[in-house]
Amino acid sequence: MFHKITDRFGIGIAIIILFIFLSISSPHFLEINNLLNILLQVSISTIIAVGMTFVIMTSGIDLSVGPLTAFSSVIIGLTLHLDIGIGIPILTGILVGGLLGLINGVLIARLKIPAFIATLGMMSVARGAALFITNGQTIHMFPSEFRFFSAGSIEKIPIPVIYALIVVILAVFILNYTKFGRYIYAIGGNKEAARLSGINVKAVETWAYIISGITCGIGAVILTGRLNAAQPIAGIGYELDAIAAVIIGGTSLNGGEGTITGTLMGAILIGMLRNGLNLLNVSPFLQQIVIGSVIVGAVFFDQYRRSRKDSKAAKGLSRSNEITEGNNSITPKL
Repeated sequence: MFHKITDRFGIGIAIIILFIFLSISSPHFLEINNLLNILLQVSISTIIAVGMTFVIMTSGIDLSVGPLTAFSSVIIGLTLHLDIGIGIPILTGILVGGLLGLINGVLIARLKIPAFIATLGMMSVARGAALFITNGQTIHMFPSEFRFFSAGSIEKIPIPVIYALIVVILAVFILNYTKFGRYIYAIGGNKEAARLSGINVKAVETWAYIISGITCGIGAVILTGRLNAAQPIAGIGYELDAIAAVIIGGTSLNGGEGTITGTLMGAILIGMLRNGLNLLNVSPFLQQIVIGSVIVGAVFFDQYRRSRKDSKAAKGLSRSNEITEGNNSITPKL
């Protein structure tokens, strides 16, 4: 019973406990502006974590999301200075993210390069390209309409929060109500079985990385607007936040399990934790230790949950064999 509750509601319970603790510990935590600030802070990491969820569900990993976001941001910054409006620069930045995701997907699904190595290489390539085309300089001075579109507010509600919600809703729909979503779960559960059942594993895997790249592009639009600048060194640590949100949200590193709502809650938990530690004047260095410990704890819990499930399945199989053998021994007597 305890295990069922922790499996289904563990992340929700953790958020409630943290919420109560911070409400008591800091008088500023419950202020509307602070709560909106938490949502604003987690909007980019939530969007990128949604893309990461697709990848991890196929039992892959994408370590290049930070540099991909920085490179897309630089492309947006450069094209905004061409005086061609804001629509084409935004679309270009998102498409560039998707294109780099496509390259990741081809390297991993078609050329069979391990995801860890391929995305590690892309991390270096994208960061180097962003630094090269800007000569290491930050790009400034963007139109006010772009800043409003990417990072403004509507009735005090930050627009990036609205974008994050739209991305989450779309991803929930794709994963739960489309064939593609079912294929993602199937490939993560057993890639060979999925292939034998007729699923185009390579194409689905490639699309998972494209989606991850597109979410980096969307994150880049918000990041560029919030900073009012395109920085080639931006996005450092995004991969850690995205992977942490996905794992803490209940998606298994082995693939085949997880939900987008879990990822959203994982991102909110990390955001609340960071915000609370700031309000309590905890050292930024200590914050890194706390966040890292939470990630390790979440991975440990995932492995424990999986080993418990495997143990149950093994017991069930053993019991089934005993019944079968028992029936076989009875059959001759009949």
